[in-house]
Amino acid sequence: MEINELVQAIQTLNAEDAFRARLNLEQWRTIAPYLTRHDIRSGDLLIKQGDADRSMYFLAQGSLQVFVTGGAPGSNRIAILRAGSVVGEPGLFGETARMANVEAMTPCVVWALRGPRLEELAQRSPALALELLRTAGSVMATRMRANLAKQTPFS
Repeated sequence: MEINELVQAIQTLNAEDAFRARLNLEQWRTIAPYLTRHDIRSGDLLIKQGDADRSMYFLAQGSLQVFVTGGAPGSNRIAILRAGSVVGEPGLFGETARMANVEAMTPCVVWALRGPRLEELAQRSPALALELLRTAGSVMATRMRANLAKQTPFS
């Protein structure tokens, strides 16, 4: 498994919402069998707004754009994600509708962590599963604060 490339991307991403898990390479190698690799073509949707699934994706290569359908012109794009980013992290916390679309801007390599596989990991290595959830929650909170800060205050 090419987990080393993914770990390198995660550890070197310098972004406010980076996935800063307190995991060493050996721990990532323990997690690796619970991940599935997907090659995504430029222009393909990884996540479709409104769909429900319990997956989080680690971006190993390429770039993704996050955008919403509808809304005022020019307000659709939420973010551009680079290698080392995670996306879809709310999916680990419940089967709710996806809030945005995620599309490959370039050819991408992503690693999926699906809810059932996380539950298996939690049975076998609870500390590792807890660290993944803690860090995913931190990313979610950082992104929520950033999105709230962009909103126009109501009077």
